[in-house]
Order: sequence, then C-alpha cells, then structure tokens
Amino acid sequence: MDHFSRRKRVGLLKPLLSLSLVFASFLMIHKLKIAENKDGGVGVKHVMRDAHGWCGGSECFSFKKRVVKASSDFPAVPSNTLDTSRQQMASNGTHPATWDAQVLNCSEDASVRRQDWFKRLDPRFHQFVLHRHCRYFPMLINHPEKCAGGDGDVHLLMVVKSVIEQHDRREAVRKSWGKAHSVDGRKIQTLFLLGSPTTGKDSKNLQKLIEYEDQIYGDILQWDFMDTFFNLTLKEVNFLKWFNIYCPGVKFIFKGDDDVFVNTHNLLELIGFKVEERKEADLFVGDTISKAIPIRNRQSKYYIPKELFDKPYPPYVGGGGFLMSAQLARRLFVVSEDLELYPIDDVFLGMCLQKLHLSPEMHPAFRTFGITRRKVSPMNSEPCFYKNLIVVHKLSAQELLRMWSVVHNEELVCAQRTSV
Repeated sequence: MDHFSRRKRVGLLKPLLSLSLVFASFLMIHKLKIAENKDGGVGVKHVMRDAHGWCGGSECFSFKKRVVKASSDFPAVPSNTLDTSRQQMASNGTHPATWDAQVLNCSEDASVRRQDWFKRLDPRFHQFVLHRHCRYFPMLINHPEKCAGGDGDVHLLMVVKSVIEQHDRREAVRKSWGKAHSVDGRKIQTLFLLGSPTTGKDSKNLQKLIEYEDQIYGDILQWDFMDTFFNLTLKEVNFLKWFNIYCPGVKFIFKGDDDVFVNTHNLLELIGFKVEERKEADLFVGDTISKAIPIRNRQSKYYIPKELFDKPYPPYVGGGGFLMSAQLARRLFVVSEDLELYPIDDVFLGMCLQKLHLSPEMHPAFRTFGITRRKVSPMNSEPCFYKNLIVVHKLSAQELLRMWSVVHNEELVCAQRTSV
C-alpha cells in the first residue's frame, strides 16, 4: 500500500522534475556558450578534449577531497585509518558493515613516473595510470535498503550505468524494463550507478538536480569520482564492493547501460532455466567477445597503447547488458581487489573471470551491438525480434518507450518464434 500512496504523492512531482531538468539544461547550455565567448572571463572551467572526446589534462581524472556528511548509517572514518582497516579486514576475511570510504585524498603514485614504459606511454593515459591505485570512493548518494525490505529479498537486481545528464534515459528505463515490481513472488529492483559531473559542466546545479531526482525515486547510487570513460571501471569495482556489503539476499544481477531494451519476461525465463539446471553458481551470460586483441588505432574510443597491455584479451561480454549470479558477483569482488584497474570496464570483468578460471557464456538473445550490426536495417526496429530476445543495444529514450509499448501490446501477433 505504501508503494501506491507514494506514487500518488509524487505524481505531480515527476513531470515537474522532467520540466525542471529540461529548463536547467537550456540554462546550462546558455551559460556554457557565454563562458566560451568570454576571453579570460571567470566562469565555467573548460576541459581540453580532442575530436574523439578524449580528455587531455589532469582535470579529467581529478579526484576531489571531500568529506561525506556523517549520519547514523555512515559513520565518518578518518582517511589515515582506511588503509589499516582494509588490511585488518583482508587478514581476517571480513568486510565492513557499511561503506567505509568516507574521506579520500588520492595523490598520484610518483614511483610510476620513473618507469621506462611510462615515459613511452601515450600522455592521454598518464593520469589514469598515476591514480589507478585509487579504487574506492566516498558515496554521495546511497540506498542500502534497496536490497532488503519487509516484503522479502530481491530476486533480481537491475543495475544501470548512467550519467547525471541522461535523465530522459533513466525515465524511460523506469517506465519500462526498470520498473520495480514482483513476478510470481520474485522481487525486482532497479538502481542507477552515477559518478559526479565532469569538470567544465555546471556541477553544482547538476548535483542538486540529481539529488532532487533521487528524492522522488530513491534509486540512485552515486560516488565521488568524475563520470568519464576511463572511470567506468571505478563504477564496476565500487558497485561490486557495495553489493558485497548490502545485498546478502539478492539472487541475480542484470547489469547494463541506460540505452538498452531488456525483455524482463525472457530474462526471468532464462534465470529459471539456469536454476532448474543447477547452473546458477557460475552464471555469467551475455554477448561474449572472444579472441579479441587491444585496439591500436589511436582514433578509437577503445584505443589501448601496447605499453599498457600487450596480450590478447580474455573472453568478455559486451557491457551493454549481461546477467550474473549473486554468488559469482561476490567472488568477482574478491578477485577484483588483487587486479590492477583497466580502462575498459568490460575487459576488466573478463580479467576477473579469468582469475576465477571461468569464461562468460555466449547467449544469442543478448544483442549488445543491435539485432544486426547494420544500423539502417529494418530488422533493428522489428518488434517481433524484441519479443523473443533479452537485450538489444542501443535505443534512444523515445525508441525504448515506443518499442516497450509495441512489444507488450496484446494485439501484436508474431507468426512464430523469430530467430535472427
């Protein structure tokens, strides 16, 4: 009953939030344009990027020294005690009962600068390498209650990578496959993973907007590191630690982007099959990529210089969407702590699996590169394919809502099970 009364109370707030976000976006764009036209004026600080969106300075990897406000749920931990406490926990095999990274002063590892390979390394990777020992960050927004509750443990936790500005995508997910509900007693919850605004944006107002959005929906986890491409791996390891602390009763995790279509009925059906076959302990399934090697094209988003990694990649899944068991997620957390962070999050998880002597399972219903790789193909907009698949990447917010409506229309008739 509380769920329905909450919906009634916030019914007017949701459209107001959408309107306020749109209005705020226009204001921020206007402010940015003004700042760009001012020579030496005080205003928004700009980050140098090349034509492919690469960050070119330390601003893109800067880590803020911030103290998270203490509450009864998050006792403040002095920064000089964090390393000691982690060592003690590692030695006795225990983990903190609450998030322990409350204060962070992350300085660069100066010893790396003396290494010959670092001197040859592409400067775009310098800040990542100098700071990759910085692993866990303070939480700005936390919801430890999302995995528990008086009405039973969560069966499937839907975890969605997003950034603050993509409010329309989060709204589309909440109205479609990310809607919290129960199916035959199996509880489904959704969480969005966010970092903080990157330098060069109106970070103060953006932060206020995301806090307001969370007041309405209560489904956001936010850490105090900047939302950049290289920091996606930080989302991975911080979430694994968060899950290990707060989610002892969750059974399965779906993890994906905020621009994918997910057929939750088919996803639950797949989970049911794996449980019947007693194959859930090592479950990690998605659109598997095997025998891949690092991309050496300097213009590519996924470019990796040979000084950073010069071996074939282990099998890994496309990060658009994959399913794993909670049992495996906890083991991945343990092995991840002994691995150096890698700038491509999908590959990093593959490295963690390799450490466990496991490989991800390929499943044809996970289409993280679209139904076909030809974007103009009409197959990519055929609802009968979506009805029989599990994950399709990628769709705009409008496309997702339209496809969700069509697929769940009782008048949709598909002659037979459609395969691609």
